[in-house]
Formats: sequence, structure tokens, C-alpha cells
Amino acid sequence: MQTSQRLDQQQAAERRRRELLEAADRVVLRDGPEASMNAIAAEAGITKPILYRHFGDKNGLYRALAQRHTDALLVTLRTALDTPGARRERVEATLDAYLAAIEARPQVYRFLMHPTEAETAPDSEKGFDVGRHTAPLLRRLGEELAKIIAERLDLGPNSEELARVWGHGIVGMMHAAGDWWLGERPCSRAQLVRHLADLLWGRLAAAGDIPGGPGL
Repeated sequence: MQTSQRLDQQQAAERRRRELLEAADRVVLRDGPEASMNAIAAEAGITKPILYRHFGDKNGLYRALAQRHTDALLVTLRTALDTPGARRERVEATLDAYLAAIEARPQVYRFLMHPTEAETAPDSEKGFDVGRHTAPLLRRLGEELAKIIAERLDLGPNSEELARVWGHGIVGMMHAAGDWWLGERPCSRAQLVRHLADLLWGRLAAAGDIPGGPGL
């Protein structure tokens, strides 16, 4: 009975946490980097102390939202990589999937990557350090892409090292180019995808698939 009760309590807590993250998402979609704990608490119909009880502070809420959106982005990127077609088509599909994701929800992207500076935030939210969180987020994307590359491409000697270099390098390129493109829109998304794919294509085109693997 106690085990069942604990399980029910755990499920209820997880459900409540999801509901609070969904409320936070709605505020972020509306307010972007200006989203505050006060606004999120109001959207969820609770007081800020209750929100703190679940996440600790804005850093804790940020980490939870970052994980939520990174998980979703990784599923999207893997789906694009698994799209039937030639390797170049899959590479372009993956680049496009990333750019489409940040284009579709620019306020979420800006909240995760360009939140309000600490000195302009309310006193209760000072100390929020975006750099402490964005770097791990990008590192996680880089490591996940490195795993995919290692699983699918035969890069010869030092393949694990090369896969990690490529994974982090490609994520860095996508992030920097996407950030610039989202702010300035100097070309269409399709044009940017082609330009980035051209940049990647030399060694990537020459690499062989892992025998028996899913290929890239």
C-alpha cells in the first residue's frame, strides 16, 4: 500500500511539474527573454514561492526548460538524419530541421540563448547566469551529434576523436550561423542550408558508412 501511495505521489508530482513547464513555455512564447518567475507563477495560477518549491530559482527553471527543448530538438534532428535519401539530402534535412526549430519558436530560442541581463532583471532573479547553462546545452548537442556520427561513419584512425570534433564543430557552426541568420535574415532558410551543407561537404562526402550501420 505504501509503495502504491508513493508511486501515486511521484506520478502526481511529475504531472504537476509538466503542467508548470507548459505554463512556463506559454509565458516564454509570449515574453521571450523577458519572461519572469512572477509571470510564470501567475500563468500557472500559483504563487512564486510554490514555483520556487518545484524549481528552486530561475536557474532551476531554465535547466528544466533547456532539457525539455533539447530533448525535443534531438528527436527532430535524429528523425531528419533518418529521412530516406542520399547523404547530402539527409545532411541538408538535418540543418534545415535545426533552423526550422529556432525559426518556429524564436522567443523560446532567445530565452534559452539570450535571456535578460542580470542587472535588468528583478532583484529576486539577479544572479541568473545564462553562460553557465547555454554552454552545457551546446555541449550536450555536440556530444549527441558526435555519437550519431560515430555510429554511422567510418572515419578511419582516430574515428572517435574525429566524431567528437565534427559533432561539436557542426553544432557550433549551426548555432553561430543560425543565431546570426535569425537576427538579420540575410538570405532564405533554404539558401543558408545549402551554404552550410557546401561548407561541410568535402570530408563528409568522402567518409564511408559503418558496415551494417544505418548510414549517414
